[in-house]
Amino acid sequence: MISQIQTYIVDIPTIRPHKLSMTSMAVQSMVIVRITDDNGLEGIGEGTTIGGLAYGAESPESIKTNIDTYLAPYLIGQSVASPKALINKLHLAFRGNPIAKSAVQTALLDLLGKQLGVPVSTLLGGACNNHLSCLWVLASGNTDKDIEEAKGLVAEKRHNIFKLKIGSRSVRDDVAHVAKIKAALGDDVSIRVDVNQAWSESQATYGMAALQEAGIDLVEQPTPAKDFASLVRLSKKFNIGILADESIADSTDTLLLAQQGFTGSVALKIGKAGGLFGALDVAAVCNAAGIGLYGGTLLEGTVGTTAALHAWSTLPVIEFGTEMFGPLLQCDDIVKSPLNYHNFGVEVPTTAGLGLEIDEDKLRQYTRKAK
Repeated sequence: MISQIQTYIVDIPTIRPHKLSMTSMAVQSMVIVRITDDNGLEGIGEGTTIGGLAYGAESPESIKTNIDTYLAPYLIGQSVASPKALINKLHLAFRGNPIAKSAVQTALLDLLGKQLGVPVSTLLGGACNNHLSCLWVLASGNTDKDIEEAKGLVAEKRHNIFKLKIGSRSVRDDVAHVAKIKAALGDDVSIRVDVNQAWSESQATYGMAALQEAGIDLVEQPTPAKDFASLVRLSKKFNIGILADESIADSTDTLLLAQQGFTGSVALKIGKAGGLFGALDVAAVCNAAGIGLYGGTLLEGTVGTTAALHAWSTLPVIEFGTEMFGPLLQCDDIVKSPLNYHNFGVEVPTTAGLGLEIDEDKLRQYTRKAK
């Protein structure tokens, strides 16, 4: 039975400012959830968003408050034998708040995995892959600096796929920046861009044509999230890949986009989908509709990133790989053994639960103090 649920807002500085079209962040704020059973065994989870309220409707403060006030009291005294049943009850009792529910779901799965002595991936059907490709985001905004950074990471065999955050400058300037980086890195390196909804359809038509000519492999969310029609038209107009991100939260969104004739790919994110179960439901709809998959991130730390990796590992094919680099963007970590990034990817832990242990000193150091 669940005996205690604790939450913490953890603020860890990033190694450099991370620039998106809608915000720039120098600190990542994560909500860490700890669920303890009556035998003293603990499961951990994480709920993270980007830039406070800049990205979506949940903030670190609201995630913590809603878990403490609503979700936690509802779960105390419940058995963790069926996390899916508990999550279904939460969905019926409380509306929205997918990131808060994702954090709780992760902690429940981690706890059950530890109780049974199996990794979370086993609870989700079993891993098909224990090593997943992982890209890196080049976000300095300086062309020469981005080229130098990418070449160093390729030489280290840490990353050979790179994404650039664009959309805050003119389309012409952004395309010139990206094209120069692609030309410098060559054909052995994949370059993608993320526009974060910043373009109109006419801008996207111009930009995608130029990016296709430059050899760019993928354009992520060029137009506003709910403008499904433009995504569909763009996906049919160009050979360059197009990725729906903010447009897709759950399997219902995915079905609606597929019904309109979308031929691109979808970014899976556990936070958007309300947890691992919801993200895998999105993947199932994509597979049925012939839509490609991509393992996305909300720049989670190691706890949230590892949870997503367990889910992605159960998918036989992820056409565009993953971007589970969140922990590498942070200056420090709150777990004792960080994830193993090597050979252009990341290892999925195979020990019980998530395969992580909290570093209590680091957790205390970075936990936000109550005002």
